Amino acid sequence: MATLEFFFDCSSPWTYLCFSRIEALAERTSTEIVWRPILVGGVFNAVNEAVYETRANPHPVKSRYYIKDLQDWARFCGVKIGQPPVFPVRAIDPMRATLVALAEGKLPEFSRGLFEAYWGDLKDISQPDVLAEICEKVGLDPEMVARRIKEDDIKGQLRANTEELIARGGFGSPTMFVDGDDMYFGNDRLPLLEDALNRG
Repeated sequence: MATLEFFFDCSSPWTYLCFSRIEALAERTSTEIVWRPILVGGVFNAVNEAVYETRANPHPVKSRYYIKDLQDWARFCGVKIGQPPVFPVRAIDPMRATLVALAEGKLPEFSRGLFEAYWGDLKDISQPDVLAEICEKVGLDPEMVARRIKEDDIKGQLRANTEELIARGGFGSPTMFVDGDDMYFGNDRLPLLEDALNRG
């Protein structure tokens, strides 16, 4: 069976689109997903600082198309993506909480809750009360999660995942690897990823 690593940060709308389809893809290709939460801001700071310049000075023509393109994709994927008032969100606590959810066997449903709260309901997922609400919805103890995200092992794992992605040539979210070294970046690469998994 092929291994599919999924490096992701919930603060990217394109990652939400990809996440919404990755489990079905894995099922179709009999592939196991290895979930790898990261901090995409750490990746940008290290290898892709141009992102910040583009955000600060967007090209008006490209920006209009970007908005249309994102909504076309959202419709295609069956998800709701709005414009969160807090963007970019401070994703450290949500992504640490995702690692706690992973340890508790609840990463997919917790991550889906993060994406829906941020991109669909336009909530500030960096706030403790919003995180607690998502935890309760998916059966995680909010107090346990709030405690764990402050502990060194969880902090270190998120940092290590982020540094590993950079070391392996990644530059954003979502980044996927098949069997260790075959890299795919972005929501629109899913057909190529599926082809690679089918070729085995």
